[in-house]
This record gives sequence, C-alpha cells and structure tokens, in this order.
Amino acid sequence: MSRERGSVSLVIAAVILIVLVLSLGIADVARVLVARSHARTAADAAALAVAQELLLPTGMDPAQVGADYAARNGATLTTCACEAGTLEATVAVSITVDGFLLIAGERTVTAEARAIVDVPTGSPTPIPSPPPVALRTEGSAPRGR
Repeated sequence: MSRERGSVSLVIAAVILIVLVLSLGIADVARVLVARSHARTAADAAALAVAQELLLPTGMDPAQVGADYAARNGATLTTCACEAGTLEATVAVSITVDGFLLIAGERTVTAEARAIVDVPTGSPTPIPSPPPVALRTEGSAPRGR
C-alpha cells in the first residue's frame, strides 16, 4: 500500500512541473503579443505624423518626425518611404523584446504602416491652410523575427 502512495507523489510532481512550464510559455507568448501591439501602434503613429509633415511642412525632416513618434511609443524607426512632395508615407518600426522566461536571448518584433493623405477633390495641392483632410492608415503588418 505504501508503494502506491509514492507513485502518486511522482505523478503530482510531474503534473506540477508541466503546469509550470506551460505557464512560463504562456507568459512569453503574452510578452510577444503585447510588443506586437505596441509596434503596430508606434508604426501607425509614425506614419500619420510623417503624412502630416508631408502635407503641412514645418521644415523638419519627415523621417525625423517619424523617428520621434516611433520613439515616443517605445519603438525604433527602421525604414521610412516619405519623399517631400508626395502625400503618402510608409514606415516600418521595430521593438526588441527580452526577458523571456523559457527562451534565451532577445527577439525583434516589427510592424509596418502606410498613411495616405486623402485630399478632397477640387482642392489645390498643396493646401495652404489646415485643410479638412482625413489621415488614414492602411494595413499594419506585424512580423516577428
């Protein structure tokens, strides 16, 4: 009878170990998902800021404006397709994720966003005063490495 008690203790210890490992894995996945959400937000903010700078120039470099907005959201601007005179901006940002519980090292999460200035028809381009313009983003596409 005492032999059976010992085997039950081993089974309980194994179950506790499995639950612990699964919990650590879930925490790591949650960390990556939060970073992906932050990267999307940073990419959207940077793209909208760049599009606004392209439409209503303040004299700053549009790529620098995008980098500033990405940094305010905890990301790094990696690419910015934002030539002066255009009304479209495409940016990519990255966020480094570290401190994993099961995986050693760090991972990089990236996101892309595109903002297009939608100028009303019949209006001259560029518009000299703050226009009734809608800025929109299209397709944040996160990618993990």
